[in-house]
Amino acid sequence: MSNARRKLGQWGENVAAHHLTAEGYEIVARNWRTGRGEIDLIAQAGATLVFVEVKTRRGRGMGTPEEALTPAKAKKLFQLAQTYLYENEIDDVAWRIDLVAVELDNAGKLLRCEHIPNALPGW
Repeated sequence: MSNARRKLGQWGENVAAHHLTAEGYEIVARNWRTGRGEIDLIAQAGATLVFVEVKTRRGRGMGTPEEALTPAKAKKLFQLAQTYLYENEIDDVAWRIDLVAVELDNAGKLLRCEHIPNALPGW
């Protein structure tokens, strides 16, 4: 991944974390990694543990942030969430996977930061 893409992704994650905190979420972890992948943000919303995928896009050339959450990525996120729960010995807790879509115009101006709870219904 290029340095510019990495910086854009980090910037988007910071925007998303700020947005979630303003909504009353507590950020538990950032960039939780395992050999199989990464979860951008893990947050607590009341009694619910929330695994958050952040998708940041500048312009629409690569589609919307929501379109970047493909079925393959959704499956991977579900598996990563289960791994986190297992490794941290977390049982019997409500959890879900959310998406935060961060979109900028081509000049880098923030157009929107949208939190989409339960982005993987039925998983």
